[in-house]
Formats: sequence, structure tokens, C-alpha cells
Amino acid sequence: MTELADDRPARETTFAELVAARADDDSTGLCFEDASWTWREVVAESRRRAALADAGGHVGLFLENGPEHLFWLLGLALAGVPAVELNPTRRGAELARDITHTDCTMLVTETSRAPLLDGLVDVPSLSVDTTAYTERLAAAEPAGVSPVSPKAVFSLVFTSGTTSAPKAVICTQGRLGRIAVQQRDRRALTCDDVFYVVMPMFHSNALMAGIAPAVATGGRIVLRRRFSASGFLPDVRRHGVTFFNYVGKPLSYILATPEKPDDADNPLRIAFGNEAAERDIHEFARRFGCTVIDSYGSSEGEIRLNRVPGTPPGSLGVAEPGTLVIDPATLRECPPAKFDEHGALLNAEEAIGEIVDTMGAAKFEGYYNNPEATAKRVRNGWTWSGDLAYRDADGYWYFAGRDDDWLRVDGENIAAAPVERLLARYEPFSDVAVYGVPDDHVGDQVMAAVTLAPGQAFDPASFTAFLAAQPDLGTKWTPRYIRVVKDLPRTPTNKVLKRSLRTEARNTTDPLYEHHNGTYELRTP
Repeated sequence: MTELADDRPARETTFAELVAARADDDSTGLCFEDASWTWREVVAESRRRAALADAGGHVGLFLENGPEHLFWLLGLALAGVPAVELNPTRRGAELARDITHTDCTMLVTETSRAPLLDGLVDVPSLSVDTTAYTERLAAAEPAGVSPVSPKAVFSLVFTSGTTSAPKAVICTQGRLGRIAVQQRDRRALTCDDVFYVVMPMFHSNALMAGIAPAVATGGRIVLRRRFSASGFLPDVRRHGVTFFNYVGKPLSYILATPEKPDDADNPLRIAFGNEAAERDIHEFARRFGCTVIDSYGSSEGEIRLNRVPGTPPGSLGVAEPGTLVIDPATLRECPPAKFDEHGALLNAEEAIGEIVDTMGAAKFEGYYNNPEATAKRVRNGWTWSGDLAYRDADGYWYFAGRDDDWLRVDGENIAAAPVERLLARYEPFSDVAVYGVPDDHVGDQVMAAVTLAPGQAFDPASFTAFLAAQPDLGTKWTPRYIRVVKDLPRTPTNKVLKRSLRTEARNTTDPLYEHHNGTYELRTP
């Protein structure tokens, strides 16, 4: 069993204990398609999977969302065996690297994905939709439930890998137990709540924001194989969904479906997640009659920013004690942002810094088998997020992008996120990503890849007029290039892959417009 050193003295509730507490619960615990299981049955099925686990190593889960995935996840928790959530979009050498890097000694997959593993690594695997598996499972004696240390590693979940190779974030039994209880208590969740889990289960959002609090409350999990915008409201009504967790663009996709007068006639109470657009947060709450709680949080677990009443539009909210905006060069807190009368940021270079938790080093449990990345995140006894932000004089925070989202334009540093927020106001754009491409002489030029709303086209004159009408448009913010794409490249959890956009730069067959003589002209390949 893998364990971590931990100097926290208090006794923690483990996730295994929360799962075991559901063993005699005859309320409905899981719904999937046309089938359902009580919590008693969920725990029994999970114990049967635990009996098949390699208790001496790590078990890689290479599965779609579904009952088998949940049973294995909970069964491994009960057995104290670390689960490795493998990203299904990884292929070949990258997938092999993830498996070997995390020391998997057993893989659990399904026939649709098994060919991706053939000849890849010398690790035994089980396919959960085969006759051989069914027979082996039927013959297995359910594993007993033994105490599991709070320091035992529950899962290794990979980061999205938007800026570098994915890192395996360690989550211990104690940490997930703590998250489950905190989620339950902060949101006033109870056994009467119904949790709609449609985000991919290999990502921390599904586990920490959906499954964990459902286990802690004894509420019902409604599990879907994959997200469907058109299926969202019918599912909510059919199953009585009260809680929906998300990450990235799902709110936008749901809002793109045709609105009906009775959309708010549904049981949904809370939508909880992160990275939704400001306008989508408010529109989703209005249209579906629920509370949207969109916060900033890291998979690593130490840093969180929360919107509170009075949070200005575009702000992430306020930080917890000890979380500061730090200048990495000086290790000093950055001064508050200053704005002109139109809201334009005047002191970006001194106000924008990295989001740092000066009290969070003990909460970060490390990256598995990656001391270099762990050391980069924990420096000077602080945890460094790799994300940029600035805060106003009232203490409200604004996201400024990743730490590689700085652009150097005409000798001035600008951050991508404020430019993205401004361009997102242009109604024909449905999505925007801003990044730097090399200037022909020195520094960068601003480039924006955009998707268009249904029925819209890019009109250079209209866009130029829009820019001219924005009083808070920074002097260096006007995009030199506009690339119109069908879809932005994204990870499976909807994070934009800017590194691929930067690599392609102007080398594209997509419509590409260049700012020239006061307007935008279409460049020919």
C-alpha cells in the first residue's frame, strides 16, 4: 500500500470509511441508463471487484463512465489499493508512459479500448464486458473491509497537460474523505440530493465534486456515459437531479440548445464547477432556476477562490487567507490593480503575478514519481499554482491566464485572459483563445482563435467597430490576427490547448485575418 508522510495530527475520516458506511443503506445509490442499484448493492459489487484487484500494486482504470468504473473505484478505495485514472485520449507511447510512470501492475478496461493496450505494456489486464470476466467475478468472494490509513494513496489523477506532460496528482484517502465532507457541509447537501455525474471519471472534477459528496451524503448518483447538452434537461427531470458538477464548457453547450418557456420547471438546485464564462453563469442560473457556484480550484487541492455576494462581473471572487498574488522574481505580493475611468487596467506589469498559497504546502500531497515537478510547485514553503491573476483594491480577484500566457508586445507585457474576456463580449464569437505568436522583429503579436455562434460570420468592419467602442481596450490588446476555427483544440475536460495553437501560429488553412490599415483583411494561404 502506497503511503505519504503527513504531519497532520488530527484523525481524518477516510474515503474508504465513507464508502463502507453505505453498506447497509437500502436507498437508491446509483442510476445508469435503465438500471439502478441500492447503496447496499453498490458496496457489495465494489467489494467483489476489490477481490480481483492486485493488492500489491496500482490498478489502472481505462474505462468509460459507467457502473463498472464506479464499482472498481469504490472497491479499490475499500481495499486501500491506489486507483490510477488513465486518460482515454492518450495513445501509443504517451499512454504507455502514463501506465509505467504510475507503476500500474494491473489494468481494467473494456473491449472497445483493449486494442489500444495490445502490445503496449507488459501489464495484465481485465476487460469488464467479456464472458471470462463475468465468470471470474461470479466466482470471487467479496473482499473484506479492513481499516485504511488516511495517508494511503487513494488515486492518481493526471493533470490536463495543457502546458506540459501530464502529471499524476496524488490524492490520499484522508484528503478525499475531507473533500467529501467539506462539499457536503458547504453546499448543505443531504441524502435527498441527486448527483448528476456526466464529466469524465478520469478527471478530478467528477470524483471530487460529484462522486465524493454523493458517497458522504448517501444521495443518489445519476451516472451518464458521456455528456449530452440535449439530454441534460430530460435527464434532470427524469431522475430528479438536484446537483450538477461541471468543468469548462458544459453550461455554454446546454445554453446553446433551444430555450423553452418551462426550462426553469425542474428540480435542479445547484450547478457547481469552474471555468464557465461569466455570461453563461448568469444565463444558466436564470434559465434553469438554480444557483450556479463557479469557483477557481486546482486538482492539487491547495488553492481555491470563491465568488461571494457582490463579486464584480468577470471576477473569480475572493481568496482564502494566505492566498496571494506574488511576483515570482521578487517573492513579494503584487500591488492591487489600478483602472482608469473606463475600467482599463493601468498597471498590468506590476499588478499581475502568480496565484500562490503561502499556507498551503502541507495540503499539497505531491506529484507521483515526479520530484522535479513537485519541487517546482512547492518553493519557499509556498505552493505555486502556475496561474496568473490580479486583484482590485477591494480584494476581488481576476484570472490572467497560465504562467506562459504572458505576451510581450512592443516592449509591454500583457496577459491573455483580460483580452479574452473583452473579445468574448463580441456577440458573433462563441469562444475565444488569445495567445502570442512571434513578431517578425522582436517580441510577440496578439493572435486570437475564435469560434462563431450559429448563423454568424466574421465581419471585419463590424469587429473593428466593436473594438473601437470598448473603452477598456488596452493599447496593445488589439489582435493582429484573427483565426476563425470550427472548434478550439481542447483536452477531454474542455481546457483549451494553446500550445498547439501557438505551434501552428499563422500556418493554417483556416480563415485568417490580419489587422492592416485600420481593418481586418483576409490573408490568402
